[in-house]
Amino acid sequence: MSMLEITLRLTAAVLAGAAIGLNRDLHDKATGVRTLGLVALGSALGVMAAAHVGGPGDATRAMQGILTGIGFLGAGVIIRTAQGSRIHGLTTAASTWLTACLGIACAVADWNIVVPGLALAFIILIWGGVFEKAVRARFQSPDETPPEQ
Repeated sequence: MSMLEITLRLTAAVLAGAAIGLNRDLHDKATGVRTLGLVALGSALGVMAAAHVGGPGDATRAMQGILTGIGFLGAGVIIRTAQGSRIHGLTTAASTWLTACLGIACAVADWNIVVPGLALAFIILIWGGVFEKAVRARFQSPDETPPEQ
């Protein structure tokens, strides 16, 4: 693999992670451009280095390790309210995990996965909340109080 190809794959991973990070940052969430850009870059580096040193089998083992280990980072942003009735940070944790997946896909240069995956992520992050509120408004009984946002 040429230095140009390596650079392009790593740059694509950083841009994908940073884009999702920007969405999280604009919603005042715990992770942002730097965190998710680094998650994607780290995932891409791990897979590319494993493939370079050991071969394709080692790359798949690196992918497993990354996707398992990233759960630890995602768990750090999940918080339960004092009353214990509401949990915050699940979307940010899921975004962290997704960013690692996008970094892995960039590392193996599977652009047919990266492009629609990133597009669908933005559809969910941008319109998912609007959809949830509309469904709640339509189907929630009048005596129920909506959960805090």
